[in-house]
Amino acid sequence: MLSRFKRRDNGFTIIEIFVAVVIVLILAAISIPIYIHYIESARASDAQAAIGIIVNSVEMFLQENNGDYPDSVDELEEFEYFEIDEGIMRQWEFSLIGRDPIVQIEAISTVRMKGGIGKIVLYDVWTGEFSGYGSTSD
Repeated sequence: MLSRFKRRDNGFTIIEIFVAVVIVLILAAISIPIYIHYIESARASDAQAAIGIIVNSVEMFLQENNGDYPDSVDELEEFEYFEIDEGIMRQWEFSLIGRDPIVQIEAISTVRMKGGIGKIVLYDVWTGEFSGYGSTSD
């Protein structure tokens, strides 16, 4: 009679499988946004590095041109104040915002950037901080 009430351990119950699936979904819900932000930060770091080069180029331009600001990033490139990797230049378009003085430097992603077109990275010249795509404040 006791053998009829013995539990058989041949597999998992539906509740055990359901609990395991819920745990996996919770872990995925936590980790996927973190991973996406990590990828965006990595992609934006190319633009941030190039903006750093542009900032230094603007300072050199100011010193060599009696305090006159450049009209555009193209002008800086034309007079060979900087050299940025061609791949980065294909993925991002850079522009100077403000004139006398320059207030911000903006990078907008192009179609060739894997993260998509229209992503904006801004550098505030006065505070020295980045904002927009890939930044922690985004």
